[in-house]
Amino acid sequence: MTGFFSLRPFSTPVMCTATNDTNGSHTLDASFIKRAAELADKSAGFTAPHPNFGCVIALNSGTRVVGEGYLHAQGTKPAELQAVEAAGEYCKGATAYVNMEPGDCHGDSTAVSSLIKGGITRVVVGIRHPLQHLRGSAIQMLRSEGLQVDVLGEDLQSNVIEEALKPCLLVNAPLLYRAACRVPYSVLKYAMTLDGKIAASSGHASWISSRQSRGQVLALRGRSDAIIVGGNTVRKDNPRLTARHGGGHTPLRLVMSQSLDLPEVANLWDIAEVPTIVATQRGARKCFQMLLASKGVEVVEFDILNPRDVTDYLYDRGYLSLFWECGGSLAASAISSSVIHKVYAFVAPKIIGGKNAPSPVGELGMVEMTQALELSDVCYEQIGPDMLISGFLQPVPDLTPSVPSMDETSAIDPSISLYDPSVIFFYKAWDPYGAFSNFSHHPIHVPDDNGDYITWSSVEHYYQAHKFMGMNDPEVGKYIEDIVHAKSPEEAARKGRKLQRQRPDLLRPDWENVKVDIMYKALKYKFSIYPHLNSILLSTSGSVLVEASPHDLFWGGGREGEGMNYLGRLLMQLRSEFLGEIPSSGSSIVQAEKENEARN
Repeated sequence: MTGFFSLRPFSTPVMCTATNDTNGSHTLDASFIKRAAELADKSAGFTAPHPNFGCVIALNSGTRVVGEGYLHAQGTKPAELQAVEAAGEYCKGATAYVNMEPGDCHGDSTAVSSLIKGGITRVVVGIRHPLQHLRGSAIQMLRSEGLQVDVLGEDLQSNVIEEALKPCLLVNAPLLYRAACRVPYSVLKYAMTLDGKIAASSGHASWISSRQSRGQVLALRGRSDAIIVGGNTVRKDNPRLTARHGGGHTPLRLVMSQSLDLPEVANLWDIAEVPTIVATQRGARKCFQMLLASKGVEVVEFDILNPRDVTDYLYDRGYLSLFWECGGSLAASAISSSVIHKVYAFVAPKIIGGKNAPSPVGELGMVEMTQALELSDVCYEQIGPDMLISGFLQPVPDLTPSVPSMDETSAIDPSISLYDPSVIFFYKAWDPYGAFSNFSHHPIHVPDDNGDYITWSSVEHYYQAHKFMGMNDPEVGKYIEDIVHAKSPEEAARKGRKLQRQRPDLLRPDWENVKVDIMYKALKYKFSIYPHLNSILLSTSGSVLVEASPHDLFWGGGREGEGMNYLGRLLMQLRSEFLGEIPSSGSSIVQAEKENEARN
């Protein structure tokens, strides 16, 4: 499976006795864990990359699987709950197999509690959660409730278990890279002829690879958050860079261009279906930047444009996986910057020749073959007439701690502070304090105009649907229903934003004036309904809350604190209301803004 790749298992100290498999007794555990990992990968290409969870429930006799489930997207029903519901009464006394320790959202114990309430007596875990704030928490909770928890490589050790561990690591490789290296997982893809050319001397390149290989590329694109190309690719190929696989997820397109020597008309400037970002050097062609902005293309300036800074920016933006489809010069720069982790090379049985015909990787400064970069965990797969060769340029992250903990660091140098405790940042639902996100999986019950309570799947569902409420158009009801029934907050946001771009006439005219009040109302119900969320919010008393989105300058704090951070401000207002510090009277933030405008 091309979405998987090999990872070195990492070790974690545990106080337990491992059992060695000398008679094949682990075979059933291994097969069910592999199935859980296979399930976890089912949403790839159809939703944005997210922590992948799969769950299998089997009778302890090992003769029958009674329930299965997988996390469709961030913010949807946990895999464990799906499997418990599918198994029904068969859960009692059964064993649950999960590819990764549960931990969908900080403060949300739905996955763990469903296993406990369902009557599961044993849980086999593929890997511990790689994110530090979630790592070990679910395992401890399950054990404290009397369940037997066996972790692969710790409590269970054998050759067959080691093989079963690999797919558990593979299916969440982007999350492992994010946790260990603080970078998005980056894949470089190219197609070349048998003599190593990516185009003829004239620049013509359509098509080197077969239709089957190009179909595989579309599937690989769909597994990514963003597709990255250079300016030369835009000028020569005018690509669309869509996934075109029939799924719901369409990765963002990002163009890297120092000079902004780009055409005024290009397929990538059409953002009706998917957004485009242009990353450039600070101050480059301001008039062209304004032209791109007028088309809805986002322009991000860097002091010095290079692959490392771009990937750092995309990491801050919460992206897990990047797909590089660039020419040789940018590919060489990305490899030299050590941001490429895996390579997919499609080799076609063709020879084009040409002294000046371009190759897939430009100058790396190497003069001896002993300096060549060697791939590891190399795989070969024939796709139609072509050969796909894939492998890793960098060692896979090992999550065994390699730096001192905060306590150890403080003991070494008490003056060192790894973070400012007076500021709490939140962004993605899987991050610390991710429950503060409007994308977290917490359904809310809100009364309509008639006083009847309606259940919304998340705050984001409620917010996106209300963009179009009250509009007198025969189609608007259908669009709102489409948002309401979106499978995840991510999908609801995609549908709402797309409709806003394509049909601005359906956006309610007072939206800019009411959107903060609508978000405030939804957040208030969310933090009133769930006691554990209320407790988490109140525990932050005295701290500034900042929504850490680097690109949303209204709800988030921006790259350098230039954003208005309305989401953080609303949460701080709610916190003060719950603590009784200010009266509850609607969104006082909006009222204060209006009073300031009136005074000015």
